[in-house]
Amino acid sequence: MIKQKKLLAFISLFIGFLVFFSALLLKEIWIPPSAEAHKEPHTPQQLKAFQDQFMAMVIEGDKLFHGGGSVKLSKTGMACAMCHPYASDTHPHEFPKYQEQMGKFATLRDMINWCIEKPNEGEKIDPESDAMKALEAYIYWSNKGSVLDPGRH
Repeated sequence: MIKQKKLLAFISLFIGFLVFFSALLLKEIWIPPSAEAHKEPHTPQQLKAFQDQFMAMVIEGDKLFHGGGSVKLSKTGMACAMCHPYASDTHPHEFPKYQEQMGKFATLRDMINWCIEKPNEGEKIDPESDAMKALEAYIYWSNKGSVLDPGRH
């Protein structure tokens, strides 16, 4: 009877070690699927498609910024470009930051909507809309080369 208990304890211990070392081995060689993302370099066709998509948004943003485009941003007849020619003085690289005229910590999208509502007396646009993404793309593209400096005034 004692021999059987010792044998059973030995087998249990052996199985425990087997499970433990198997888990360690699997942890070393198993790569979760999410870690596989973006390991393959993009093809030239993919890069061109990405750039084409980006430039299409920049072009739409340019239209909106200058008073055209698919969405009316002003009720006064003003356009973003009247205060910010070629998106100058928009400082997208400084966002997010505390914005004094808003009295809160703001993103570039918050600032775009503030400009639409206050000086242009327009209606806010959905922060997730294509129009907002296009305006953002145009402003960032116009300020290409700026060094990121979030929070700066």
